[in-house]
Amino acid sequence: MATHFVEPIPARLLMWQRVREYAVPPSMIENATARRAVGDWAGACAAARIDVDLDLRAVRDRHGTDLTSRLRADLRRLAPDLLRWHMPRTAPDGRLRPGLTLCLARYGAHGRTTPQLVVRTPPAWADAGQRMTLALWEGPRDPAPALHPHPRPDRRFRLDLHRHLWDATRGPELAVRCGDGVEWRGTGDDGPPHPPEHWTAEAELLLRADGHAPRGPFTVRFGTRSHGFYELVAPDDGHAPVLRPLREVPSARARAELPVLPEAAARPLPDLELLRAGLLRADRLHPLVADALSARDAVRPSVPGPARDHGPDASRGTDPHRVDCLGEVHRIALRDGTLTAVDHEPAQLAREELLMALGGPGLPCLRAIDTVHRSPEALPAVRERLGHGDVTGALAVVEGLLGPGALLREGPLRDALEAAVAGRLDDGLFRSGLVPVHPAALVADVAGRRPRLDRRLPLVLRRKRGSRTRPRTGLRD
Repeated sequence: MATHFVEPIPARLLMWQRVREYAVPPSMIENATARRAVGDWAGACAAARIDVDLDLRAVRDRHGTDLTSRLRADLRRLAPDLLRWHMPRTAPDGRLRPGLTLCLARYGAHGRTTPQLVVRTPPAWADAGQRMTLALWEGPRDPAPALHPHPRPDRRFRLDLHRHLWDATRGPELAVRCGDGVEWRGTGDDGPPHPPEHWTAEAELLLRADGHAPRGPFTVRFGTRSHGFYELVAPDDGHAPVLRPLREVPSARARAELPVLPEAAARPLPDLELLRAGLLRADRLHPLVADALSARDAVRPSVPGPARDHGPDASRGTDPHRVDCLGEVHRIALRDGTLTAVDHEPAQLAREELLMALGGPGLPCLRAIDTVHRSPEALPAVRERLGHGDVTGALAVVEGLLGPGALLREGPLRDALEAAVAGRLDDGLFRSGLVPVHPAALVADVAGRRPRLDRRLPLVLRRKRGSRTRPRTGLRD
């Protein structure tokens, strides 16, 4: 028999599949859309877990009614759930890119110092709730949030040139500007052998928006330490520009001054790749995204994949479970708000629970209930929801498994929920500015030794202390 090799699914696509499954639940989209439909932009932001640090009256006093009117109009067009759908994310868990300030709209002349509507993500140590903050950045003298690592708008991650990724009225543009859906292949840091065709139009838009000539050089980031340098050339303004690589690599100073093609233009829309790979059904897309892509050949009924958990109600199939117990098939079902072995008398259950508490084996029915309490089959789905900040959805899954009146026992499920609560506290401390220094500087044991390297430690210190060329003693004091 011939051997057939199946190409494995790229890890990046599997990450985006989980993101589309859990990061923006249907309940969030429904609630945010309902609030936006009645003009309640603040309520829509709250439904999408976006905090608003905006005072329109103060903006009017500082910048006048014209800018305030434009800002208010953008806030009414803002679809915060669509913004969360398209926000930059990091591998391998697909969480929001931490410590990012992303520009949504600019108000004023060309330049990076004009007032800008921005959305910020918290640093990694405070991102457990996966919340975002909407604010107005007013220039270099704008007071930065306490402990935010990058309070200024990022040049690479910006959506002011891609309003269709957050503006509900510009959604149809997505079908034209989302690229061809083919990611370049290689080592991860190598650019495409032939730049995508849509880069030409995107680069021209970038140059004009930043106040440059409509023809000229720009840079594209491919990987951690790899950039591509291109230029738009044309005989005159009457001819369409042509994209070509720069003949000479610019110096370090010149690179810093080149416009950067936004990530939203440099990379194709992951939804297209997921649809074509059969990893996502069209009915699981965000409604605004589905409407924009409906005219493309990419949106077609995909091959159904393995059954997945699509919401809190997917785990309510616990009424009843079947368990082999004492030579018979017994039922485990929700009764009076808790998971119960319904084929045993209450007195027998009380004796067996006492036996289990003393270290005895217990009945198979009670052992099955204990397993569901500590580490249920839906634990990965609960963890995914908690990782993306969907505490409500995670609790709904737990209630569907154990009932609303259940008392959680010690185990992985309880640990995951407690860790989510602790993370929400970190987010609250960050938002309120009550943490005087970085948390990594506060953690030390009784002997005065530094803590183990973890994601709370700043990247610069983590690289320094984890370097192989550094003596082992340098990992401690």
